[in-house]
Amino acid sequence: MARSVRPNQIFRNVNAKIAAIPMVLTAMVVFVGCTIWTVVHSFTNSKLLPKLDFVGFAQYERLWATRRWLISIENLAIYGICSLIFSFAVGFLLAALMDQKIRFENTFRTIILYPFALSFVVTGLVWQWILNPEFGVQNVIRSIGFSNFTFDPLYDANIVIFGILIAGLWQGTGFIMVIMLAGLRGIDVDIWKASRVDGIPKWKTYLFVVIPMMRPVFITALVLISAGIVKVYDLVIAQTNGGPGIASEVPAKYVMDTMFRNQNLGQGFAASTMMLVSVLVILIPWAYLEFGGRKNDK
Repeated sequence: MARSVRPNQIFRNVNAKIAAIPMVLTAMVVFVGCTIWTVVHSFTNSKLLPKLDFVGFAQYERLWATRRWLISIENLAIYGICSLIFSFAVGFLLAALMDQKIRFENTFRTIILYPFALSFVVTGLVWQWILNPEFGVQNVIRSIGFSNFTFDPLYDANIVIFGILIAGLWQGTGFIMVIMLAGLRGIDVDIWKASRVDGIPKWKTYLFVVIPMMRPVFITALVLISAGIVKVYDLVIAQTNGGPGIASEVPAKYVMDTMFRNQNLGQGFAASTMMLVSVLVILIPWAYLEFGGRKNDK
């Protein structure tokens, strides 16, 4: 039988509920409303200005037949997979090291986290300078005697996306480390004591005990990293502006260029909708794992 809702439950925390009304309305109007508006106009032939001239799936067919869009999806896949793997691996490793109560922990944590405080544009410009072959890493290595050393990822179409990846990892890994460290600090000390008494190696304790217990932390980190991957834009603009040629194009840049430079709103709306779909593919499983799983456990 369905549980009846008591009147006092409805009016509980009524002040907080009233205070939340403006935010709820803003979310409904701005986010939900604009999303629906974008999806509807993705089925139109809008150019400079939006208009309800419906053309069915023509914009999507044209989108997936465009080489530039396909390259941007390929780059996003490479950037995303590598970013997830290295962010989790390096972030967890750094968190595990910090969890050993090392000296000057606060100093090291601040230094590692500092890049996250910078804007993506600043990060991109810094790494554009570092990876520049004329006065960056390549020039430094050659100046100490290795005259044949070559390292110019931003100027090589085959590996340019990895040059952008390096900058992204440098900026975001510290934040993932802090999230992982918070999860490790939440592990009961008795678990570590029990593992030492039983003679269990530390790596096995991490692998079979600690990591499964940190599942909510990993899911949160996964969502944050994935959201950053889908909307990566500033790094590309600051480092390569999509070059060489279109070798480092990403979906967000494609959307901006299509809508504002090429003045093709319909095509830009279609690309934006595909980006929305990719975000939903991430958020729906996360919501199910976080809320559906809890509900089923009750």
